[in-house]
Amino acid sequence: MSIRQFDLNGKIIGDGSLAVIAGPCSLESLELGLRVAKFLKRICDERNLNYIFKASFDKANRTSVHAYRGPGLEKGLEQLAEIKKVTGVPVITDIHESYQAAPVGEVVDVIQIPAFLCRQTDLLVAAAKTGKLINIKKAQFLAPEDMQYIAAKCREAGNDKVMFCERGTFMGYHRLVADLTGIIKMREFGYPIIFDATHSAQRPGSLGGASGGDYRLAFPLARAAAAVGIDGVFAETHPNPKEALSDGPNMIPLDKMGKFLDQVLAVHETCKDFVENSIEKQEQK
Repeated sequence: MSIRQFDLNGKIIGDGSLAVIAGPCSLESLELGLRVAKFLKRICDERNLNYIFKASFDKANRTSVHAYRGPGLEKGLEQLAEIKKVTGVPVITDIHESYQAAPVGEVVDVIQIPAFLCRQTDLLVAAAKTGKLINIKKAQFLAPEDMQYIAAKCREAGNDKVMFCERGTFMGYHRLVADLTGIIKMREFGYPIIFDATHSAQRPGSLGGASGGDYRLAFPLARAAAAVGIDGVFAETHPNPKEALSDGPNMIPLDKMGKFLDQVLAVHETCKDFVENSIEKQEQK
């Protein structure tokens, strides 16, 4: 089975190249968003990588009710629209409720479905009806082969422009494990695969009222995923993660993103000739 290919602003996802979805966890300010987007666009252009700016207008699933969530839908979309206008890069953000899909679809190029919500039929249908490319994160509790039914909900709603995103599976309390065999299984369904390196390095709820993690683990995890075969890498980043308003411990410092991308790209380029769309084809090679 061949991998579906999607045109995003003249660059193709799923053609064997490596896409980069990256940005701060939350939209803390327009200034921060522009700073990160401009920096990442430059380093991705230097490496001929397809860059998509990521940030959330609302983090509706924070550990604590008192945690920072973001600027909200209206102000968040204003910031995303300005970042897109100024930098010329496509943008992605996540939605948590069905009513958000239509207004978000008018601004962004890719809609993201959070892992905890990937089985919510109404949310998937609403996202599909926008006609946008949809990045669906696999739930931490879901088997990779079950993602085919998630894609079917979008397809039957009239939109088969779907990507699957691996972000780790629960392994006991406050721990995640990145099961890279899941990437192989999900790839068999013919959709592009994105690996979320920084959330795979997260420790949900481990800091009491907040999530912890170790961004350094994102480097080897992303290299390993690139060796297995991915179409894009997802990473949250911040100029000063210790001052970030959400997900600081597992965000890669912005000045280390060049090194991160170089490592992932090196493995991707080395291994892509060995990566096929199924285990059977690998065995035949």
